[in-house]
Amino acid sequence: MGKRSFYLDRSEPILSFVGFKFMKHWFYILLFICVATACNRSTSSVPPPVIVTPTASEHTWLALGDSYTIGQSVADTNRYPTQTTELLRKNGVTIRTPDYIATTGWTTQSLQNAIQTSNPSSHTIVSLLIGVNDQFQFNDTTGYRLRFTQLLLKAIELANNKPSHVFVLSIPDYSVTPFAASFDRGRISREIDWFNFINRSVSLQYKCPYLDITASTREALTNRSLLAADSLHLSGIEYRKWAERLTLMILPLLK
Repeated sequence: MGKRSFYLDRSEPILSFVGFKFMKHWFYILLFICVATACNRSTSSVPPPVIVTPTASEHTWLALGDSYTIGQSVADTNRYPTQTTELLRKNGVTIRTPDYIATTGWTTQSLQNAIQTSNPSSHTIVSLLIGVNDQFQFNDTTGYRLRFTQLLLKAIELANNKPSHVFVLSIPDYSVTPFAASFDRGRISREIDWFNFINRSVSLQYKCPYLDITASTREALTNRSLLAADSLHLSGIEYRKWAERLTLMILPLLK
């Protein structure tokens, strides 16, 4: 048997052989381009992942009230909202320094007017302590109930319509202070109780947390360290007690 020929037709072997080598040459070129392109896509065409670190939510507090809210006769750092925010921060809550709409001598009507003028924005937490000057100025309890209810509804609105984020504090009893020595202490104490009955019942009606601090303020009768230098308002020591209790109430909402 003779040597096998690569081709059968003498007229075509050279072209077939050259064509085969030509196609083989371009096959390797195309293969190299595809591999290079694939490698390039895997290294440069795919963007690196973007890692976004979420920032903690910064809470806010709006404190509404009178002299007991702004801490008359004590340093700003001793105010009960300020002390409460410091305790919240120590417990890992990110919260700004409180905003205040409060002035010594304000009644419920005064506070309503101030809120309307200020037109504050919404806050995470809103506190409300108002009524001692309504009692001191002999305002009737019926009018107090109406205005306090209106104030509470506004406070809920300012707390993003969350009643659980509105904290109402009872009215302190100043009958135990030296300032009240020339007044009828018994009458003052009874009327404070009447006003507190109203603000407590309204708060419970609208499902707002209520903190009764009145009994604590009556301890000033035998413990003068709970009073400020003016012998009427409360000291940072008394406000600290409020802050500790408020922190326990607010913390679960913000953690």
